[in-house]
Amino acid sequence: MGSEKSELNFSDRIPSVIMLVGLQGSGKTTFSAKLASFIRKKGRNPVLAACDVYRPAAIEQLKILGKQINIPVYSDLNEKDPLKISKAALEYARQNARDTLIIDTAGRLAIDEEMMDEVTRIKNELNPEEILFVVDSMTGQDAVKTAKAFHDKLDYNGVVLTKLDGDTRGGAALSIKAIVNVPIKFAGTGEKLDAIEQFYPDRMASRILGMGDIVSFVEKAQSEFDLSQSSDIEERLRKNKFDYNDFLSYLSQIKKMGSLSNLISMIPGAGKMLKNQEIDEKMMTKVECVILSMTKKERENPHIINGTRRRRIADGSGSSIQHVNRVIKQFEDMQKMMKQFNKDKGRGLMKKMKLHPGMMNEFKNIN
Repeated sequence: MGSEKSELNFSDRIPSVIMLVGLQGSGKTTFSAKLASFIRKKGRNPVLAACDVYRPAAIEQLKILGKQINIPVYSDLNEKDPLKISKAALEYARQNARDTLIIDTAGRLAIDEEMMDEVTRIKNELNPEEILFVVDSMTGQDAVKTAKAFHDKLDYNGVVLTKLDGDTRGGAALSIKAIVNVPIKFAGTGEKLDAIEQFYPDRMASRILGMGDIVSFVEKAQSEFDLSQSSDIEERLRKNKFDYNDFLSYLSQIKKMGSLSNLISMIPGAGKMLKNQEIDEKMMTKVECVILSMTKKERENPHIINGTRRRRIADGSGSSIQHVNRVIKQFEDMQKMMKQFNKDKGRGLMKKMKLHPGMMNEFKNIN
């Protein structure tokens, strides 16, 4: 898979052109918006070009995504030639001081000559700095055949793996790199528009081997956590005032980091602990529902939640009393851990931070 991450290529000309290619359903349109948002954070000023004139609602989908991230989308509903749309988008970028043009091309359900000729014409005319082949990692070894076919025709210089939300599909990365010898540059790790990661070969190798990826985990935490909010929670922990409102804030920040499957795959040893157990991606939302069904007084004074209150909370959150009990137990375990932290002042804490079996149940599907 290589030894280090591969960066995007940009030129001195305005705009630099990035063309995305791949089969229909691979996630090109969504990734186009993710990539635009990603490079804007790096100081670029991108524009998106909607060149999929075949798939129903493809242009509208890209417009909606562009609006969500506040990045313009060039489209022409009266034009049916993707090459003409691409050239017009290039001119639009020049006139509007956009230094990067991201072209979302059309795909098919299978490789055919018409699709290949179309993307080849766009490549020859616009001479993009980057051609990224986008592939759904869930397609397994079929992804390798598709990757080779596109490479033979386009000689692309980067691969994007979408739906790579854990370590179980890392084999696709190994196979594609071995066959086409092109660097994997990005991975899509969820449905949200910020669920995009640069591909680090060494980190993926660690995940495949079950060794986790604590570096990526820390980077995600640093980029997503609200430092001021975290400081407030830390201050309350010192004073042993950690309540359900704090717990709710903590869960909210964890959710910003991405899918549970992806996060768990980054934690050394967690994959083995959860082997053959199904991860419930909606677990934290269900916990939030329980907390939000509590009254303000209950959230601020957890000790008053008795049996009658638990039944009311269960009815209000649409869950069972057993689930409410698990959430309360999880909260109490966290409180104990935080008190121990204050007591030890951090010394030897890692030896005490073993995940409680009751907390592990929250990762399973809750009926």
